Formats: sequence, structure tokens, C-alpha cells
Amino acid sequence: METSLIDSETTDRRLAERLKSLRAERGWSLDELATRSKVSRATLSRLENAEVSPTASVLGRLCAAYGLAMSRLMLMVEEHYAPLIRSDDQQVWVDAETGFRRRAISPPAQSLTGEAIEGSLRAGAGIVYDESPRPGLEHHLLLIEGRLSVTVDGATHDLLPGDCLRYRLFGPSAFATPADSSARYILFMV
Repeated sequence: METSLIDSETTDRRLAERLKSLRAERGWSLDELATRSKVSRATLSRLENAEVSPTASVLGRLCAAYGLAMSRLMLMVEEHYAPLIRSDDQQVWVDAETGFRRRAISPPAQSLTGEAIEGSLRAGAGIVYDESPRPGLEHHLLLIEGRLSVTVDGATHDLLPGDCLRYRLFGPSAFATPADSSARYILFMV
């Protein structure tokens, strides 16, 4: 059984609160964060007030501005740590704009660095991340089904099921599916 998205409003609210507190901790105004993240001031305000849900691209920009991996940010909205997290209890977040679905496989733990997520992207969709949330973050991407093109450091890698792409992320990256195929993958970050 897939995790219910009924709690998405709660997750969005907690995410909005966390984004607001991250900005406050740094003493940044909305204008300063807008400059650092290249996200409009109006969008930032709406996100922090939980009026809209962020897209994966916007979260990527904010994470880069804060120097956080997206998985680390999502971890910050979790309420507790448990060493085992059952499939039905794994947090799912969906970017309605791109159809990107992210399921946190690893039990959330602020003291541990390695993490795994399951990602899926609908056919003909793409996500672009302007920069690495943490330069040098190591990724191991295993394509489970479908087809996926991953662009890292200007090189595009076309993946088929069973292919594993290992890379360290220092700059922009992009994920794209062809018009006739979606993709489902596991991403390990160290």
C-alpha cells in the first residue's frame, strides 16, 4: 500500500515553517533570500505562509542557498527518528507541476549522512537543479524501470533499467524522461 498523501497539508505546513525558520536563523530578509536562491520574493512569501506547495526546482534552489541536500531539508520536517520505517510510513512528496514523486526510503536521522530516496518522474517531464545543495555530494542512481536522462557536469547519461550512475555533484544537474516513458529510480546520497 502506498503512503497516503492525506498528510500533505501537514507536511506542507511543516515545510513552510522550516523554510521560514531557516531564513530567520541566518538573519536574511526575503529580498536577500530571493537574490541568493533566484526565487521571487512573492513566491518565497507564499511558500513560507503555506499558501502554495513548492516545486522540486524551487526546493532545489532554496536548498542550494541554504547549503542543504533536499533530503536533509525534508528530514527537518520529520517529527522523530526511528531506525526502521515501514513502507506505509515512508514520507511521500509530490511536485504537481512536474509529476515528480519522491519517497523517503531511509529512516530520517539528523545525525546520519547517507540517505536513500525513491524517485519517479512521469513521461515527458524534467527537473533542473541550478546547483548542488552541498558541493561534492556523492550520488548513486539506480534506474528501476523506464528510461531516464541525467545531466551532470554538462554530460548527459541515458539510463535503462538496471543501469547505475555514480557521480559527485558540484554544479547543475537535470533529470528528464522521454515523451513515451516514465522513470522510477533509487537514489543513494552519501
